[in-house]
Amino acid sequence: MSDLIAEPTPAAPLAEALRPKTLDEVVGQRHLLGPGKPLRLAFESGKPHSMILWGPPGVGKTTLARLMADAFDAEFIALSAVFSGVKDIRDAVARAREVLAQSGRRTIVFVDEVHRFNKAQQDAFLPYVEQGLFTFIGATTENPSFEVNSALLSRAAVYVLQSLTEDELGELFDRANDRVLHLEFDEQARARIIGLADGDARRLLNVLEILRTAADAAGVARIDGAFVENAMARNLRRFDKGGDVFYDQISALHKSVRGSNPDAALYWLVRMLDGGADPLYIGRRLVRMASEDIGLADPRALRLALDACEAYERLGSPEGELALAQAVVYLACAAKSNAVYVAYNAARAFVSQDESRPVPIHLRNAPTRLMKELGYGRAYRYAHDEPEAYAAGENYFPEGMAPVQWYRPTERGLEARIAEKLAYLRSLDERAKQRAKE
Repeated sequence: MSDLIAEPTPAAPLAEALRPKTLDEVVGQRHLLGPGKPLRLAFESGKPHSMILWGPPGVGKTTLARLMADAFDAEFIALSAVFSGVKDIRDAVARAREVLAQSGRRTIVFVDEVHRFNKAQQDAFLPYVEQGLFTFIGATTENPSFEVNSALLSRAAVYVLQSLTEDELGELFDRANDRVLHLEFDEQARARIIGLADGDARRLLNVLEILRTAADAAGVARIDGAFVENAMARNLRRFDKGGDVFYDQISALHKSVRGSNPDAALYWLVRMLDGGADPLYIGRRLVRMASEDIGLADPRALRLALDACEAYERLGSPEGELALAQAVVYLACAAKSNAVYVAYNAARAFVSQDESRPVPIHLRNAPTRLMKELGYGRAYRYAHDEPEAYAAGENYFPEGMAPVQWYRPTERGLEARIAEKLAYLRSLDERAKQRAKE
């Protein structure tokens, strides 16, 4: 484990100089570390347990793992799933055995970005976690429900860490300046730096490092908002591609389209593009929106979404992004219907629970002589030979299954006309049934 710097100096890296020595020095995560809260109780229990620390970057996942090793006087072995493989896991196992044999001390194996390990690599931890050879702590920015094997997940408690609030970032800002920097910031500069951090403690410290260097070079003792703007090349918002922030933003875009608010939809589109999202991923989600939330109320929406994807593929950025914006605005303004989506899900739910009903004889294909002799397709009524190209009264469901109406078109857009047609066809069915009774 890295030792804490007892006497930080202006030249010391801020992350090292400000590394918490105790839980009480950790900024943020009061919902986990406050009195009587889950992680506080885990530290006070006297016995570590395996866990997954799930949260955005720069919220203290590695710090908490190191503090746990300190608290339990445990050997600390850190692995990065980006650079490590099964061999590194085996080496960690061997080291844990050696420590246990020589000193009887526990070992904590910390795996950063554990979601990047494949199934085989994650499975390699299981027998040793079960044996109690070491305590496993995984850190991830991804939802562990999707990225961590269920077997490993069942053996570890999941703790959800949150982005730091502005007040918490302000506390860390003041601590860094009081203990290490000793610079003078005006309120505009302070607010701008906290905004640049975007809830990420590591980012806040990195910004302060850059400003310290810039202030030393310029011989500046007082830092104002203009100095911050000039020193920082560009404010890149945090955007974890594939992580929860990513899915929160695509959710916001989807809900804005569904809510028929083109301006909000454009805002989230630009936020995602500005953050580095794959434009074609957004395009694919627009195709989904066209099917799920617009459907047959405006069938043109699906075609326009597909055209936007094709336009982007041909033009690339930034020209192709305008086609995506056009699609977003159109989808937001289009008539809305989820009737097809609801009908499809209802049919899926029914089929998943229903028996495997045979296809009725009159609907079966008869490509061979034997099949024809067995009556396949014999009583089938060819719709084009019927009045109005509709076989009134015909049954297309399996025998013994009551007819159902999953698709219920709305009164919006083209579906209003579809609803009229279906109502008319059902009236023809009723007349045919009446004639059959007579």
